[in-house]
Amino acid sequence: MREQESTLRSSVGQVAAWGREVRNSVERAILGKPEVIEKMLVALLCRGHVLLEDVPGVGKTVLANALAKSIGGVFARIQSTPDLLPTDITGVSVYNPKDGTFSFKQGPVHSNVVLVDEINRATPRAQSALLETMAEGQVTVDGRTMPLPQPFFLIATENPIEFEGTFPLPEAQKDRFFLSLSVGYPDLETELAIVESQRRSTHPLTEISAVSDPAEVLGHQDTIHQVFVQEQVRRYLVKLVVATRSDGAFRLGVSPRGSLALFRGCQALAALRGRSYVLPDDAKELFVPVCEKRVIVHPDQVYKGVTPSSALRRILDSAEVPPMDGSGFQSTSAEADRVDG
Repeated sequence: MREQESTLRSSVGQVAAWGREVRNSVERAILGKPEVIEKMLVALLCRGHVLLEDVPGVGKTVLANALAKSIGGVFARIQSTPDLLPTDITGVSVYNPKDGTFSFKQGPVHSNVVLVDEINRATPRAQSALLETMAEGQVTVDGRTMPLPQPFFLIATENPIEFEGTFPLPEAQKDRFFLSLSVGYPDLETELAIVESQRRSTHPLTEISAVSDPAEVLGHQDTIHQVFVQEQVRRYLVKLVVATRSDGAFRLGVSPRGSLALFRGCQALAALRGRSYVLPDDAKELFVPVCEKRVIVHPDQVYKGVTPSSALRRILDSAEVPPMDGSGFQSTSAEADRVDG
C-alpha cells in the first residue's frame, strides 16, 4: 500500500509540475487569469470540452491559441456563421475526375485544440456536427468513421449579450461541455500590463513555444484516474448534483453525466495542485462551472432574478461538508483498488 501511495504521489507531482509549466507559458499571452487557465487544464486532463461565455475582446481566442502552442498541439479555428455547413467542420469527400476516385479532405476539427468561435451563430444542423466529435472523439463522413487526433480539446465561445441572428444551444449540446467559464474583464493593473505588452512590435503569442507535447498530455490524462477520492467526499459531490433535481428553482436538474464530470474534475484539480487525494473544497470550486449549463431555471424564478449560478451557490452553501481525517489518503487496499478500477 505504501509503495502504491508513493508511486501515485510521484505521478501526481509530475502532473502538478506540467500544469505549472503550461500555465506559466499561457500566462505570457493571457495576463491575470490563472484560475481560468487552471480550469481549462482541468477540462483538458479530463478529456472534456469548455464553453467560454463572455463579451468580445477579453482574450478567448488568444487563450485557446496560447494553450495549443504550449502543449505542442495543432490549433484550428472555426468561425461560426449561419451558412456554415457540417462538412465545413468535419471534412468532405472530393471527387477526382482524372481517376474517378474520391479523396477525403479533412476539416478543421481534425486538430488537437479546436476553437469554435461564436458557436451559437451556427445553425442547429452545423452545431449537430460537433456532437459526435465531442462525445466520441471521432467523425463520420459518408459512412466512414475516423478518429480525431488525441488529445482532442474543443473550446467554444458564446457572446451572452447579442442574441439577434443566433441559435440557442440545445440542452444535449450544453451537456457535452465539461464545464463553462467566463474570462471576465481584467483589473486595472492587469489591463495596464496588457497595454504595455502590446507596445512591442511582436504579439505575445509569437513568443510562446511548446513546453509539452500531446503524448505527455495523454499520459497525464491517465494519471488523474488514480487520484484517490474518499467515500464521504464521493457522497458529498454526488449529493450536490442530486440536490439540483429536487430544488424548486430548477425545471431541469443535472444528469449523472454531471456527477461523473464533477468527480473527474475534482481528481484533475487535486493533481494539478500536487495532491494525490480530493478534498471537499475541490468540489466546491468546480460545482458551479460544471453544472451551470446543465440546469434550466423555472421561468417564474427567472422573473425573480434567480440565475443558474445563484441557485447552485445556494445549494452549495446549504450542503453539509464532510469532515476530513487530515491525510485525505487513508483507505484499505481493497477500497483503493476498487476506486482505481
